[in-house]
Amino acid sequence: MAERANAFDRVLRQAGGPETFDVLAGRLPGADLTTLLLEVMRHRSRALSPADVLRRYGHDRFVAPAQVPFRRLRRAEDAVLSALPDEIELLTLAPVAPLGTHSALGPVDQNNVISTIRNSEVAADPTNALALEAALRRRADPTRPVRLAALQRVVRAQRFEGAASYAHFTLFAVITAGRDTGDLAFERTHAAEHLAVLTAAVRACGGADAEARVTVLDERFERVAAELDATPDPDRPGGRGYYTGLCFKIYGKGAEVGDGGFVDWTARLLGNRKERLLISALGIDRLS
Repeated sequence: MAERANAFDRVLRQAGGPETFDVLAGRLPGADLTTLLLEVMRHRSRALSPADVLRRYGHDRFVAPAQVPFRRLRRAEDAVLSALPDEIELLTLAPVAPLGTHSALGPVDQNNVISTIRNSEVAADPTNALALEAALRRRADPTRPVRLAALQRVVRAQRFEGAASYAHFTLFAVITAGRDTGDLAFERTHAAEHLAVLTAAVRACGGADAEARVTVLDERFERVAAELDATPDPDRPGGRGYYTGLCFKIYGKGAEVGDGGFVDWTARLLGNRKERLLISALGIDRLS
């Protein structure tokens, strides 16, 4: 954090000081800022030669091809989709989402997302975009639950450690949105469905050791966890500020391959505390 602050202070001095930042960050309307930045990018791109572009391509981790061969990824995608029930609608998501999609819904630092100059950002997690689509559908017809899925190549700006860590990767995501009907009926029904779909998808990819591990974040959800075909995981350190009520991880092929849980995104998007949302995802690159 200190290194980032020092770099920001240095750049700010070169750019003209806090007054410049105030104009760009707040006082300049969004459309005008986009116009300015588009012209800046056009000016800078004109100064680039083909050799400059090739040099950038050679060392920029965000633009390098996937490390996992295409046919392996495709086989894993097909296997995962074979486990998806017909009742869950499969969408083809756009590669970008509105600016703030990831940081406004979940506690995600905007610097971990690739922001664009057109008030959008590169997809970092398909569950966020699926939540937006679910909110629109729930607003149009609040009487019907929304069950959606997607396969999406996403990009994340933070650096990950380990052999199976990539700057961009494919996620298979499932979300279910609906209304609280009492007695934790929504949570009990759809948590079981998500775990069944995800573990079946892992097995379809050859993960005979598919396993779900569940963490209860709210004691009221103990009864939900008790009905699930999952191993208790009370000491899970991550996800406690991201999920509410209950969350889970999916394991297979000797590694962690998926994650999910309940979030309050549609409740906040629609301004209705009765709205419920369950999200989950599998990493296809790790399953291939």
